[in-house]
Amino acid sequence: MTAYKTIWLNTTDNVATALEELASGATVTVQADGRQEQVLLAQRIEFGHKFAVRSILQGEDICKYGQVIGAAVCDIRAGEHVHVHNLEGKRGRGDRNDNE
Repeated sequence: MTAYKTIWLNTTDNVATALEELASGATVTVQADGRQEQVLLAQRIEFGHKFAVRSILQGEDICKYGQVIGAAVCDIRAGEHVHVHNLEGKRGRGDRNDNE
């Protein structure tokens, strides 16, 4: 089994980040806080991009590095690419309070 480079800093995070390009269909092991999860990738994930570690429901917060970074605009299955097409940012927006 190939060891892929990813980062998943906190077990409360529902996304991890690819530290290299990851192929669709690859099984990736992510580790945080002594816990491991295996994720079957549904799509190719580019370097620096996020993928869902577990399923995320529409409207649910998306957490990365222990922080809420946005909300899902649709249901996202484990292993799917998480980016601007299915994530609405919550940080740094001038049209709403960052604490919403």
